[in-house]
This record gives sequence, structure tokens and C-alpha cells, in this order.
Amino acid sequence: MSRIDKRFQSLLQKGKKGLIPFVTAGDPVAELTVPLMHAMVDAGADLIELGIPFSDPMADGPVIQKANQRALEHNTSLHDVLGMVQEFRKKDVATPVLFMGYLNPIEAMGYEDFADAAQQAGVDGLLIVDLPPEEAGEFNELLYQRDIDPVYLLAPTTTPQRMEIVSLEARGFVYYVSIRGVTGSAALDYAEISKSINEIRQHTRLPVGVGFGINSPESAVKIGEHADAVIIGSAIVKMMEDYNGDVQGVISAISDFLSSVRTALDENSHSQAQ
Repeated sequence: MSRIDKRFQSLLQKGKKGLIPFVTAGDPVAELTVPLMHAMVDAGADLIELGIPFSDPMADGPVIQKANQRALEHNTSLHDVLGMVQEFRKKDVATPVLFMGYLNPIEAMGYEDFADAAQQAGVDGLLIVDLPPEEAGEFNELLYQRDIDPVYLLAPTTTPQRMEIVSLEARGFVYYVSIRGVTGSAALDYAEISKSINEIRQHTRLPVGVGFGINSPESAVKIGEHADAVIIGSAIVKMMEDYNGDVQGVISAISDFLSSVRTALDENSHSQAQ
């Protein structure tokens, strides 16, 4: 059983919703990433999604595109990101870490070499935006053998047939994209999200995490009423830009924000249980 499976099982037993923050590794400076990862766990994060910097992040909006640019300005590589996870694991062996990125850097390293390095560093999941499940079979076998979960995106436009394909390859959880568009865009349609999650649950028993567009405790609570976990990216990454490298300031701001989301999720779960 992977660390992601164990974490979602624990959340279910406690009647809690998962909180998954996203940051781009190396943004705005490499030395911030590991301390921030620990701070986010202390603030209530259940799983950390770590972006691998890439020059053409097609699924991401302007906020996260800029984060990729800032990280690449400091030459943050896939090897560096693996090293950050290895450093994080010296103090935290329990919190799952999910990589989010694009195929090119992994292809350049080599699939098997990457899978070995990811396992050794302590990576628990992998979301590759431009590697569809129909083409991922051999690579996923390498991941399965190392208890690394391939995570896939589902969207409002995903057909039931494609949900079936994803359900065969996915492990850990599935990531529902709550809006039509790139990260950080548009407004949330909670009725559509509820309907889509119900449909997803007809095709997989995996937990459902929802991301894109969640930027407040209030929106997190509304999503948490339907999903197993809320995923917050652009709202956090925007703080990196605003603080412009003020390490302690950005850690404090992100910690305060995540703590407020964690409290709101827990209070809502408790009230629903009564």
C-alpha cells in the first residue's frame, strides 16, 4: 500500500477531508521549497503536490507559468526537485509527495532511471499532464512496482468511456479539474462539480481530489462537501509572486492561509457528522 493510499484511508477513518497544496519546486528560490513543505504540513496539509519546473507548462495559467519561469531562472532541474524530496524525507517520512509535471524532463532522464530515482527520493505519486493513460502502460508498470501512484486528471468534458480508461491505470486518487480552462481561471460551478464527482464515483473507487479555482476557506468547504480532498495551487503560488523572495514572509502567509482552510474543512466535517 502506497503512502497516498494510507493517507486517504486515515482521512476516511477520521471523517476528514484531505488538504493538498501545490507549489512549484524552486520558486522563487530553491532554498525555500523544503522549509515551505514542512511548514505546509504543520499548517494541516495531508499531501503535497510539487511542480517540476518546465519551460512550456501548457495546462497552467499565468500565475503558475510565472512560477515555472522563476524556478527555471535559477536552473532548477528534475534532479534538484528529487533532491528536495530526499531532503524533506530526512524529517518527514509520512506525508505523501506527488510530482506534477510534463513528460519531457522524465523522458530526458529515462523512464526507468526516473522511477528508480523517484522511489529512492521518497516520491509517492506522479501526475504527468501530457502522458495520456492510453500511452502510459509500460511506464506505469515501472511506477506500480515501486509503490508510486500514477494520478490522472478528469475534467467536466471527460466522457464515461475515458473515465473507464483512467480507472484502469490510476492509483492513489483521481484529480478532478473543476473548471474548463487552465489553472487559476474562471469561477466554480458547485452544482456541476457535484454532478461530475457522482459520475466519477460510478467508474472508480479511488478518492476524488478537486483542484483549480479554490482560493479561500469558503470555496474549499463547498468543494469538500463533495470531494475527498481539495487541491489548492494558484492561490498559494500567487503569494510567492507577491512576497518576491521574502522567505519568512511567504512561509508565514502560506501557513496562515492553509491553517484557515484546514480549520474550515474540519469544522464543516464535524458539523456534518453531528
